[in-house]
Amino acid sequence: MPSGQLEVPALPVLIPLGTALMVVAAVVLHRRRALAPGRLVAAWAAGWYAVAVLGATMLPLDIAWGPEAGGPELFRFLLVPFLDMRVDDFILNAIMLLPLAAALRVVAGVRDRRRVVLTGFLLSLSIETIQALLLVFLHGDRWADVNDLMANTLGAWLGWLIIQGPAVSHALDRWAMTGQAEEPDPITRS
Repeated sequence: MPSGQLEVPALPVLIPLGTALMVVAAVVLHRRRALAPGRLVAAWAAGWYAVAVLGATMLPLDIAWGPEAGGPELFRFLLVPFLDMRVDDFILNAIMLLPLAAALRVVAGVRDRRRVVLTGFLLSLSIETIQALLLVFLHGDRWADVNDLMANTLGAWLGWLIIQGPAVSHALDRWAMTGQAEEPDPITRS
């Protein structure tokens, strides 16, 4: 089996992806006859948030295969909670999923705490699983860390708590891609 190596850079992947998501959001809102500046900006923000998460967790990606690649670096697996936890990484991973609840509400109309936290958990589990598979089979350079899974899930829950405030909740509902037609604010109605 021949050996190989590949480096996938971040910006040449992320910038076209983010731009494509902006176009898709505009088209979807236009087709739903819901194209409004606030909704468009919210959809764009959600798309760029997804791109940022992809960039933070997967890119740049260095992979190698074949006999010359050597064995997987098993020290990159952190499977025991808290044992090798890096506090700054834990905090950053929690912060990374804080906006998830807002993005889910704007894009998919998700309001339920259980669905937000479950989505955060499953997203994090997917990221950690992909990182583990890349580490084992393609000698990737990321870490598979159970602490990241816990931090991301905590961040999703904290994000859900944050968007429960009336002002934030109202703004997200006004800008939601899946919501009903915008109604005037009850306070300013005559």
